[in-house]
Amino acid sequence: METETKKTPRGAAASILAAAALWGIIGVWNRRLMAGGLSPYSIVVVRNCGGLVLLLAVMALRDRSVFHVERQHLKYFFGTGVVSVVLFTVCYFSCQEICSLAVASILLYTAPAIVVVLSALLWREPVTKKKLLALGLTLVGCALVCGVFSGALTVTGGGIALGLGAGVFYALYSIFGRYALAHYGPMTVTVWTFVFAGVASLALVRPAELAALAQPSLALTAVGLVVCSTVLPYILYTRGLARVEAGKASILASLEPVVASVAGVVLFGEPMSPLTAAGIVCVLAGVYILR
Repeated sequence: METETKKTPRGAAASILAAAALWGIIGVWNRRLMAGGLSPYSIVVVRNCGGLVLLLAVMALRDRSVFHVERQHLKYFFGTGVVSVVLFTVCYFSCQEICSLAVASILLYTAPAIVVVLSALLWREPVTKKKLLALGLTLVGCALVCGVFSGALTVTGGGIALGLGAGVFYALYSIFGRYALAHYGPMTVTVWTFVFAGVASLALVRPAELAALAQPSLALTAVGLVVCSTVLPYILYTRGLARVEAGKASILASLEPVVASVAGVVLFGEPMSPLTAAGIVCVLAGVYILR
């Protein structure tokens, strides 16, 4: 185990933290869409298919070169789009249906540890003392923020399997993404991720639920979800991943549940317990270590 590592580029770290913050407010859009009659699976369709349409439209006007990739590299985009984005969401939502939300959340945030281990095996990324300390702080912080220690948890064997599956699939975006970034720029990787994710999400289409988007208020909410908490964060995270070790990037992205917790307090009047506040401090300390 090495004890020193190079500093994280500020611009790259800022991109990853901004991505985490935008992912953190996804609950703002999701709650409104669910209240309008959309199930979590229909929201997956809105996110991924909407992201695909937006990216195709923008890049068709700005830079069509992103549409050209080598056939042998499509496996990386299948990994980022289908394996990571789609399967992660299906496992995560399924876990939430049979386990406590806190259990689903903390199992998801095993992802940074998975990325650190895989990155060390695949690319020999150094497992430094600072990285381990940051990983420990963010994992404990996420557990506190998610309410794991508050009691009244519902846990099943199937739920644990689904939650760990969500963590693995979530982690694999950083792995497949690094392979893809060795050949293409961040925008190309993001576009092709959504090509695969959008097409695969069509299997989850529920026309009766999607018809609710004819309401202007719900349609505007869907646009906010696609732009602010889907396309922009994936672009920002992928840009950061191009310049930061995958393990560090995944740990920095642990800011997401902190932002989600703060958004719940500010926008929905949810209470913040001392344990939640302590968890936020732990996550921010872990992020600071990797500054």
